[in-house]
Amino acid sequence: MALAASGALTAPAIAQTPLQWSDDKVKAIARHGPWPPPLSRDPSNRVAGSPNAIVLGEHLFNEPRLSADGAMSCATCHIAARDWGDGRAKAMGRSELDRRTPSLWNVGHAHWFGWDGAGDSLWAQSIRPILDPREMASDAARVAGLLREDKALACGYERAFGEKPGGGDEKLLVDAAKALAAFQATLISPRTPFDAFRDALLSGDREAAARYPLAAQRGLKIFIEANCAACHFGPRFTNGEFGDVGIPFFTRPGEVDAGRLDGLAKLANSTFNLLGRYNDDVSGASALRTKHVQRLHSNFGEFRVPSLRQTGSGPFMHNGHLATLEDVVKHYSEVNPDRLHSDAIPLVRPLALSAEQSADLVAFLRTLSAEPPPRHAPPPLCP
Repeated sequence: MALAASGALTAPAIAQTPLQWSDDKVKAIARHGPWPPPLSRDPSNRVAGSPNAIVLGEHLFNEPRLSADGAMSCATCHIAARDWGDGRAKAMGRSELDRRTPSLWNVGHAHWFGWDGAGDSLWAQSIRPILDPREMASDAARVAGLLREDKALACGYERAFGEKPGGGDEKLLVDAAKALAAFQATLISPRTPFDAFRDALLSGDREAAARYPLAAQRGLKIFIEANCAACHFGPRFTNGEFGDVGIPFFTRPGEVDAGRLDGLAKLANSTFNLLGRYNDDVSGASALRTKHVQRLHSNFGEFRVPSLRQTGSGPFMHNGHLATLEDVVKHYSEVNPDRLHSDAIPLVRPLALSAEQSADLVAFLRTLSAEPPPRHAPPPLCP
């Protein structure tokens, strides 16, 4: 089967008779599109969507001088050729971390950030690795000094924000993060074979629909019937929330990663959350989710539901616990309900799939990825 960069099935694919789909299943499939979604602008970030801010953000994304030793940039861990991750089971900063580097595909459409949701905006989340002593180990003074003293970055800042890089160090750190967020919000994953099938099914184009592999069609039916969309919902194949799906939360003997429980505590104590002074949304609407979220004991061991788009070759789960898509399907086929929290609503149940069903589900999941178009170097900050 040949795939175009757009995700459409190309001529060498052999047409087959598509499976029969009930009206309810067609409606379920329809809810996973269209793709790409409409562009959205973050009201908490005054330079979101600004072309000049996007250019500044891409330069900063690739700038190792943001780190304390000048050796690590955002792009060190978020590699374009690796689906904006690093392909490692655990992220590597100044030492190995406890969690996997998440992909940045479609991150501009999220509303919680990080595996534990400690960030409530993309720009706030962009500050975290810059300051984290285990990662870039930088500080506001270093970032602000770079924006003030580097002529190209200072020029790029002025074009993006309409003023020279002045004010306090913390303000400039936030502004750098808002430019970083403006760039990251442009990372929209490509259309996939699934998108081509969905659109063909809805338009009644049986010839185009028949190009979608039968194994993937059978896997899609399993995905719908197993109610996987309860968590992997909508066009992004994620509800953007959190759950305990039975992955061990011990990081080392005697130590655990509490996930969302700790993330909510960090969020509440953050200078940069949307309830603070750096939110550019004068309406206050963007802060309502943060204002009303509750930290509950049942949040222990919960982690963000990832998108299934552009999942890559693994590893998977928040801590890289599962190496392949086959391992992921096996986990959900055999998950132990006793491992899940008894005081929370169970999100998963063992699917008890046969070997053939498991292979079909993997075949479907692989159609949610496609080769992205080549990337080019960003334009200069000040032509």
